[in-house]
Amino acid sequence: MNSPNKSTSTVLVTGASGGIGLEIAKLFAADGYSLVLVARSKDKLEEVARDLKRCFGVEVKLIFQDLSVVENCRKVYEEITRDGIRVDVLVNNAGAGTWGDFWKTDLEIEMQNMRLNMLSLVYLTKLFLKDMIQNQRGKILNVASTAAFQPGPLMAVYYASKAFVLSFSEALSNETRATGVTVTALCPGPTDTNFRAAAGMQKSMLFSKHLNLPASEVARAGYEGMKRGKAIVVPGFKNRLVIQLLRIAPRGFVRNAVRKMQEARR
Repeated sequence: MNSPNKSTSTVLVTGASGGIGLEIAKLFAADGYSLVLVARSKDKLEEVARDLKRCFGVEVKLIFQDLSVVENCRKVYEEITRDGIRVDVLVNNAGAGTWGDFWKTDLEIEMQNMRLNMLSLVYLTKLFLKDMIQNQRGKILNVASTAAFQPGPLMAVYYASKAFVLSFSEALSNETRATGVTVTALCPGPTDTNFRAAAGMQKSMLFSKHLNLPASEVARAGYEGMKRGKAIVVPGFKNRLVIQLLRIAPRGFVRNAVRKMQEARR
């Protein structure tokens, strides 16, 4: 059933073809936002667009770009500007990780992950934040991770990249005070998405059923926190408790504990 529009605003969501990105797009669509969805997968994204239009009656623009190529961020911005679209909310959700000892993993894949997780996020934020500041309104939601709060043996690059996203987002949250713009970091723990398979973590103990949250629950927490202008959102009581414990635990203990959680089940 189509819902009447409750908003005349537009949201841009990267990595919107599945998982948390898709669930966030649904929440914005339910509130009547026009959507600009960015992802590599043409077939999947077109299917997502058809479903969102049918269910919510909103406008959906699709942009097919690989954001692990940083220069493509400029192409996304230029296409949106050329079409006369004002982005009121930016959701930097696209991200990737690789599991394994760092000296064994593929260097080029790690570099792609770093470009996607950090450089493209910064690039898009720079471009759209300038417009938001000029308009004195806007919101940015950067998807980090509970990985941001700790070192990550067996996923060293991914954990470090999410620490960057969290630090960057917190700094911008402070810088944008009194501008009409807010910046929020969403820090989910293990979530029921295809990330585990994409990162080669099918056997990792980290993704045990009792730790996983549904992507819809994570998206809802991020969406509501973003609307309130919160700097950091950590979905799930267990995840929030773990982060508090990390602050008082010895770093050596934390490294070893993360290693055990990351290791493959025997």
